[in-house]
Amino acid sequence: MRKNASRPDAENPEWTPKETQKARPLMEVLPKETAEAVRRYRGQRGPQKSPTKELISLRVDRDVAAAYRATGPGWQNRAGEALRLYARKAGLSTERSTRRGPAATARRRDRRTASR
Repeated sequence: MRKNASRPDAENPEWTPKETQKARPLMEVLPKETAEAVRRYRGQRGPQKSPTKELISLRVDRDVAAAYRATGPGWQNRAGEALRLYARKAGLSTERSTRRGPAATARRRDRRTASR
């Protein structure tokens, strides 16, 4: 790597004003199929391979939301896991989840150490 990357070199010369005028956006230059495959609109993620979550609006107390957010990245997953555990304990869950979160792992570990 060069010490001063802002200066052009022999392999990467600076564009002339004429070349700059002739330049076109990449999406115009790519083949149509490639451009459609690459193009994403703002906020678009693409289809899920297998939908696992449902977008809902849930109103919770500010202190509860703040407490989960304070735990850092992944706080929404932890909140979801807490709701899942409560639903199971209260008998509200109609389907058996195959997902194993940190709480399930800790319970298995506790059961193994208790049986020794």
